[in-house]
Amino acid sequence: MPLLIAVLAAAAPLFAMATERWGGLNPCLLCLWQRWPYWVGAALALLALWLPRRWLLTLAGLAILASGVFAVVHVGVEAHWWPSPLPGCAAPTAGNARNVEDLLASMSATPAKPCDEPAYLIPGLPVSMAGMNLIYALAVGGLALWAARRERPRRLQFSSSVSQYR
Repeated sequence: MPLLIAVLAAAAPLFAMATERWGGLNPCLLCLWQRWPYWVGAALALLALWLPRRWLLTLAGLAILASGVFAVVHVGVEAHWWPSPLPGCAAPTAGNARNVEDLLASMSATPAKPCDEPAYLIPGLPVSMAGMNLIYALAVGGLALWAARRERPRRLQFSSSVSQYR
């Protein structure tokens, strides 16, 4: 089960990177933030192969669910329920620019996608990539927590030779 959870957790950011490379989608700053908890969850799930499985699967599930929290924020920003908490999601402003040259110099070399502009993967399906991430994070995070709950805590076993001497 830890290997399955690690693969499922790593699949989300790898799929997102594939949609960028081959699908032509540009990520916004919130999209990029949603990926980190998956990598943490995958690493923790892999560690569960060697270390106490129940605790590490619980931590992996919580890490993956953290991506779901970022996705809730992102869906709210896309729906214009609230502004983005990240300053990098806002459109560039004139700020301290005194002229057009100053404004152009302050802009980044690669344009950033606004966080309030939803990216849709499947035409006609009204679920954005952030919405899909929310559903996926709930499913994989829930699976990890369920697997952790099913794990029996390991107890120390005394060898039978100790009981021989009594």
